[in-house]
Amino acid sequence: MATKQTKATLEDLKQEVSASAEQATPVVRAPKKDALGRSQSVGKKKDAIARVIIKMGKGNITVNGRTLEDYFPRPVLRMIINQPFAVTNREGQFDVQCNVCGGGLSGQAYALRHGISRCLDLFEPELHTALKRAGFLTRDSRVVERKKPGLSKARKRFQFSKR
Repeated sequence: MATKQTKATLEDLKQEVSASAEQATPVVRAPKKDALGRSQSVGKKKDAIARVIIKMGKGNITVNGRTLEDYFPRPVLRMIINQPFAVTNREGQFDVQCNVCGGGLSGQAYALRHGISRCLDLFEPELHTALKRAGFLTRDSRVVERKKPGLSKARKRFQFSKR
């Protein structure tokens, strides 16, 4: 008898959920821009922090006052940075200014990608699903594990000698 009540309540619950889903209207977020038409955000990866400002432009990317090619000489890192624009079909439409500090070049490139993605999400909220599916809005929370006392590194031990 209890199973019939459970089925009835589950069916009722399904009907309520479907009815509420039909009535609910999607929430449309407004773009967040300052008086000059810019959006700004912060991206992080490991110890690297990137403060990013984007605005409509010709596709110029400036990192710490230098061009992208000067700051990131490896083409793979430049490709990583341009991925949010490629996914959203916005290549060459935005000028990017950023300050990057901490970490190494690879971590800085991923932090910059994260910051650019968050700025694009603020500038054009309809790009949110494409950026989220690509995984660019999620902050990679992995950091270096600390060194433990009595060990040579975080997990590496000294050689064991039985005799």
